[in-house]
Amino acid sequence: MKTLSIKQPFAELILQGKKKIELRKWNTKFRGEFLIHASKIPDRNAMKKFGFSHLSCGYIVGKAELIDVKKYKNREEHDKDKNLHLTYSEWGMYGFVLKNPQRIKNIPAKGNLNFWEFNKL
Repeated sequence: MKTLSIKQPFAELILQGKKKIELRKWNTKFRGEFLIHASKIPDRNAMKKFGFSHLSCGYIVGKAELIDVKKYKNREEHDKDKNLHLTYSEWGMYGFVLKNPQRIKNIPAKGNLNFWEFNKL
């Protein structure tokens, strides 16, 4: 199944339904359900900002649906969706629009760049 590695706490914020757009520097034609892998190394500043001290890292932690990709043309457009992606334009100008996040039992896994295949469910 397609899998996307996402740094903590952003993987957790997606699973909580608070982060509805995942930012990337690259586009994708993929649409559909994918697994969420919490990257091995968290974003320490974001962990503090969102009030987390410890979250699972190095595991597949959930799944969601990618339903659309929004291309931000400028910082102003990007800032209008700040409450949906919860971060800065430096993370990317492509917004992967997500729905139906679901937590699953943690599965240990090494991450990878871009979408990658995980076939051990």
